[in-house]
Amino acid sequence: MKKIYLSVSFLIFLNYFCIAQPPGSRIEVVKVAYITRQLNLTQEEAEKFWPVYNSYFAEIKQARLQNRNDEVAYEEKVVEVRKKYKENFRKILNSDERVNQLYTSERNFQDLLRSEQQRRQGNRRFGPQGNP
Repeated sequence: MKKIYLSVSFLIFLNYFCIAQPPGSRIEVVKVAYITRQLNLTQEEAEKFWPVYNSYFAEIKQARLQNRNDEVAYEEKVVEVRKKYKENFRKILNSDERVNQLYTSERNFQDLLRSEQQRRQGNRRFGPQGNP
C-alpha cells in the first residue's frame, strides 16, 4: 500500500512540474525521475549525484556542439568524458555496476524518447487509429 501511495504521489508531483515547465524542461524532469528510479538513489546520493551529473551532461552537450558534422570525433569525446567522470560517479554510487547502470539508463531513456516521438509522429500522420 505504501508503494502505491508513493507511486501515485510521485506521478502527481511529476505531472505538476511537467505542466509548469517549458517543453525542454519537461524532458529534463522526466529524465531526472527516470534515472533516480533506475539507480534507486537515496536522498543523500541524489544530492551528491545530480550536480556531478549535470556537469557531465554539459560536457556531453558541448562535445555534440563542437562535433556536429563528425560523428566519430563526437563518440570519441563522449568516451573521454565518461572515463573522466567514472571515478566521480563511482564515489557517489559506490560500485562500478551502478555506474554502468547509469550509462545504460541514459541510453534506455533516449530510446524511450525516440520511440515516443515516433509514436506521436505516427499518430499525427495517420490519426489515432492508424488510418490516413
